[in-house]
Amino acid sequence: MNIPRFPVSRRLSALVRRSLLVLSAVLLSACGGSEPEALPSDGENGSTDASEQKVQRTYERSFAFMAELGDSLLLVPWIMRNEARADSVTREAGGWLARGGEWEPFYHERWSTPGDRAPERILPHRSLSLVVRDGGVVDGLLFQDGLRNLEILMGEVLAAWVGPNGETLDVMRGSAYLSDERVDGRVVDVSRSWSAEGPPAGDWAFLISGDSVELALAGDVEHGLDRDPVYRGWAQIGAEDLVWPEVDLAWTDREGFPPARRDVPTAWRIRSGDGSLTGTLESVSSETQAGEGPGPLLPVRALVEVSGEITTVEGRFPVRGLLIHERR
Repeated sequence: MNIPRFPVSRRLSALVRRSLLVLSAVLLSACGGSEPEALPSDGENGSTDASEQKVQRTYERSFAFMAELGDSLLLVPWIMRNEARADSVTREAGGWLARGGEWEPFYHERWSTPGDRAPERILPHRSLSLVVRDGGVVDGLLFQDGLRNLEILMGEVLAAWVGPNGETLDVMRGSAYLSDERVDGRVVDVSRSWSAEGPPAGDWAFLISGDSVELALAGDVEHGLDRDPVYRGWAQIGAEDLVWPEVDLAWTDREGFPPARRDVPTAWRIRSGDGSLTGTLESVSSETQAGEGPGPLLPVRALVEVSGEITTVEGRFPVRGLLIHERR
């Protein structure tokens, strides 16, 4: 695992110190121990290799912290995915830090746990801890590896949106702690799922403009399938909440990514079905990774820092933010 180059700290925030007690109690009760039990990966004790079991449903939970620092953007995305099988859950989690156009993948783990009545819930693992309160609400994420730590803490909910397929997007005030530096910004929490028989959920983006505009876009299916994805748009502009049930997020430029033998988008055009939302985005920096597969085309994930402009009935706004593109 790559160790991040962000500053070293000996400090844990007071909220984390208090909340870890709550977290331990929740996890001990739910999991029967402080660390999830790993499944045998061979036939020992009559267990079947989890990778040979059919995935029944996939649950995805993403958190992204974002703060504007002058002309640059600080981004800390976490993407967590659970694949529920007949008697096991395969879990994957990754964390990235981006600032000044430089990306650092600082955490990636994949592990299996026994079957669970709530396979959608996310769990801590090794250097990843969760701050959880009553009701299973996640209030923070903590990466700690030796003396290195990075905290993301969530605060007041600013907007809560629900999509037609049950996906949820919550926008909150938030803070990131790197060394003894606290940076205030916003956190988006995206939760969605899909069955093995259905297509995977599509790309999504979260954009901001100062303190007055938050815009989220989420595609119903990924690109490259039998039909083009339809995006849904949500925005909070001042005191106004706006929803666009049909938005086209078209690629206007792309570049090849040889490790996956696929093209990835680098520029986009935004237009809602009724024309009340329009805009353009372009890539500022990105972190693109190829996954594993039989080939010749491999899965690909691109985390893209974007900037651009949108126009709504409320006016024209410069925006910047994060766009997640995946082909599974």
